Amino acid sequence: MNILRVEKLSKSFGGLRAVDSVSLELARGEILGVIGPNGAGKTTLFSMIAGSLTPTSGSVYLQERRVSGLPANRVVRAGVVRTHQIVRPFNNLTVLENVMVAAMFGAVARGLQPRAVALEALSFVGLADRAQQYPHGLTLVGRKRLELARALATQPQALLLDEVIAGLNPVEAIEMTKLIRVIRDQRSISIIIIEHILAALMSISDRVAVLDYGKKIAEGKPAEVVKNPLVIEAYLGEPQKTGSESTSRSDGGPAQ
Repeated sequence: MNILRVEKLSKSFGGLRAVDSVSLELARGEILGVIGPNGAGKTTLFSMIAGSLTPTSGSVYLQERRVSGLPANRVVRAGVVRTHQIVRPFNNLTVLENVMVAAMFGAVARGLQPRAVALEALSFVGLADRAQQYPHGLTLVGRKRLELARALATQPQALLLDEVIAGLNPVEAIEMTKLIRVIRDQRSISIIIIEHILAALMSISDRVAVLDYGKKIAEGKPAEVVKNPLVIEAYLGEPQKTGSESTSRSDGGPAQ
């Protein structure tokens, strides 16, 4: 059963078509990876699904409820929440208070106490002992875990993760990958993840969708997608006709 459905979603900025008629389906309990070179439209797609941007055309459905066009706070209350590449906590609030603010969006509507929800979310991501500290004292991985705790505190059905592994050292990346699996397995939350680190994304994704210049060019199991000629071309460029060298994209790999 699909928890989230994206139908022919498009976004134009003047004459630029950032996302061009992209359709996706996210099954209950599934992890869907989204990859593509710089400028492919991945973050714009996330922003439309989460309500931060209004689509030029197309629709987003959470189960059978249309959520596209709703403001971001109502999309969160409906059950769709995203994290951000650059974590921007409220630095004047404690770690616990940061998560309590997020919990207000989902916990209160479900008759739950924000403080209890926030404490449980912090414990889940391994930050219970940092609850009374301020965010500036956290390491990068700590701030990313705080971002995850804030998202989980909204009680989501669908979680959109935007580069939560990027920037971490190998050990931290492995631990974050394990945490993402635990979120899916123990909380039955369906996940869409954008990530720079392809090895990590491929290892945890049930399916992968590939964007290039705003269009979806491939979708399938990770092992199938990495062998797709269109995907190889998008990342490595077309071979030059007059020499053995290949023309590479200037961005050097996947990003937003």
